[in-house]
Amino acid sequence: MGRKLLFLLLVGAFVAYCIYTPLPDNIEEPWKVMLIDTAVNTFLHLASFAEFLGLCHFVDLIMLTEVIDEIPPTSDENVTVTETKFSNVPVRVYVPKRKLDAQRRAVFFIHGGGWCIGSAALRSYDLLSRLSAERLDAVVISINYRLAPKYHFPVQFEDVYNALRWFLRKTVLENYGVDPERICVSGDSAGGNLAAAVTQQLLGDPEVKTKVKIQALIYPALQSLDLHLPSYQENSHMPILSKSLTVRFWSEYFTTDRSLEKAMLSNQHVPEESSHLFKFVNWSSLLPERFRKGHVYNNPTYGSSELSQKYPGFLDVRAAPLLADDNKLRGLPLTYVLTCQYDVLRDDGLMYVTRLRNAGVQVTHNHVEDGFHGAVSFLQLKISHRMINQYISWLKKNL
Repeated sequence: MGRKLLFLLLVGAFVAYCIYTPLPDNIEEPWKVMLIDTAVNTFLHLASFAEFLGLCHFVDLIMLTEVIDEIPPTSDENVTVTETKFSNVPVRVYVPKRKLDAQRRAVFFIHGGGWCIGSAALRSYDLLSRLSAERLDAVVISINYRLAPKYHFPVQFEDVYNALRWFLRKTVLENYGVDPERICVSGDSAGGNLAAAVTQQLLGDPEVKTKVKIQALIYPALQSLDLHLPSYQENSHMPILSKSLTVRFWSEYFTTDRSLEKAMLSNQHVPEESSHLFKFVNWSSLLPERFRKGHVYNNPTYGSSELSQKYPGFLDVRAAPLLADDNKLRGLPLTYVLTCQYDVLRDDGLMYVTRLRNAGVQVTHNHVEDGFHGAVSFLQLKISHRMINQYISWLKKNL
């Protein structure tokens, strides 16, 4: 009897630990958010436990749960949906059915998921692509790039860049009836990272004659040099993306060697010889005052050179678009950045807005005061539809 009671107490404590998430007062539909966060945390704990037992990699179990939420490329009365490949990279293409005399807009969309999970087939991304195609009367290309831990940087970047270059070819644009002067590159989270990175890369590519008109970044991850920003300190346990999970995704992007993750968690992974890069992510000068309040900037604590020599990706501008110098930022297109108050990645987006504006780039910044990371993907929440509507409405006006 005593053992059964102890077991029940342990199970109850574990469930309570998973369920209880203190939420800010202004979070809309808090019980729904809490239930979603509980489900996410439960899967993450199970994945960690399975990995601890040596049964599978942490990411593999999460991917198994995602398959349940994937839907086939199904056309409806408004949009034709097909799957094909651009430069050998799988993409899902959404084309409006109604006839149009003029050429159409186009949105090249890159899904999030920490470079490790996610798919264009997920219900939330499929709906976002359908809505974008229908409301914008646009051709939407949603890309499935290869994922970690099987593939590491720069594979994800190269998949996206090669597919985008393929799409921007004159013959391909003509085939889809796309106006070459009305193209947007967009993505959320890790997809926002890749969207920013490939848009920067296009500027210096003499072989690409068609340039994008807009980059639209939804709570993007833009650097992994400083993982002790105010947003990381304030939101380390907020739904849906904790600091520890963010660091795990960043490290998996570059390697399965957990020593990099450990160094990143302590914010001691950047070698002293790379100290000049910190000026690009110095939040004490790049964040608006209200986001700096209550925080004191400390000089970086440097790590050994061994990790950066083995895994130089985290110092590469293709993985960390915030590391681009001002000359590379000046030619960037009209930009939309969405940030959320309760998001570890909030300050990445805020600093990029500041740097782009300082470089003369026209930026629209949509800061969601009651938003949290991943909110766009949870369609059962009102905030998801509100953020999607804001994003699409802005594109309709500017693309």
